[in-house]
Amino acid sequence: MKIQHLQGLISAPFTPFDSNGKLDVSLIPGYYSFLKKNGVTGAFINGSTGEGVSTTMAEKKAVAQAWADCSNHDADFKVMAFLAGTCLADCIELAKHAYEIGLYAVSLTGPFYFKPANVDMLAEVCIKVGTEVPNMPVYYYHIPVLTGVNFPMFDLVRALDGKLANFAGVKYTHEDFMDYQSCMTYADGKYDMLWGRDENMLSALVLGAKGAVGSTFNYAAPLYYDLIDAFNTNDLVKARVLQQKSIDMIRLLGKYGGISVGKAYMKMVGFNLGEFRLPVKNMSAEQFELFKKDVASLNFDEYKSK
Repeated sequence: MKIQHLQGLISAPFTPFDSNGKLDVSLIPGYYSFLKKNGVTGAFINGSTGEGVSTTMAEKKAVAQAWADCSNHDADFKVMAFLAGTCLADCIELAKHAYEIGLYAVSLTGPFYFKPANVDMLAEVCIKVGTEVPNMPVYYYHIPVLTGVNFPMFDLVRALDGKLANFAGVKYTHEDFMDYQSCMTYADGKYDMLWGRDENMLSALVLGAKGAVGSTFNYAAPLYYDLIDAFNTNDLVKARVLQQKSIDMIRLLGKYGGISVGKAYMKMVGFNLGEFRLPVKNMSAEQFELFKKDVASLNFDEYKSK
């Protein structure tokens, strides 16, 4: 399989729920159009941001089907489905479903309860799932802060090279730049290394990153495209200023409770996608009013998605 190197901003969409916490896929077509209008080039669905580990098998399939229905006509918009990683039979079922409905790619993490003892066992997991969808790109999702599986990705890339023909690369959500660069340059840049830390994008661009997957691209894509343009024109002073704007925006996630705050940001751009499911904490109505004031102090309207 020829490995395509994706470029631009790939959003990690939130999964929409109604006021009762039930899945509401009716919002997904409008969500796709909104991302497309803001230059986003793809969607990494059912991931961490999309609460893929908190949804049922049927819900994950329904989300995937909804994204396929509204975006499959668009060859320039790549949808990648996250498979989780604990039960390999479920991963395989979801991968086959993603292929059958015409999504671009799938991605999996290392099993995060019974963890692989070494990188060769992790590679075996990837091979077991990936060989079930031989005509579909497979990405490994490296996010050790959540999975606790933290082998160097350079070792995994080497372990999979030549053994899984449809292994396309890594969604790299970690801060080990030495490891990331080693993966970027392996076999003359054979594999697609998608950057996954929005707050460190400028550093990844220096190492040659061309594609990134992020949650803040849902609501602040123009900020990151301005950052990329500044870097590409060698205006590093402007690029650093824009990266700091990203950091200031992301700091509010920590201030108000973490990943669920992303859905509050989505309200600020016109999308009410419901709340996160337990055990994730959601902000109160009073906190949301304080949050809105903090967001206004960042001049969010200047760079938000519209």
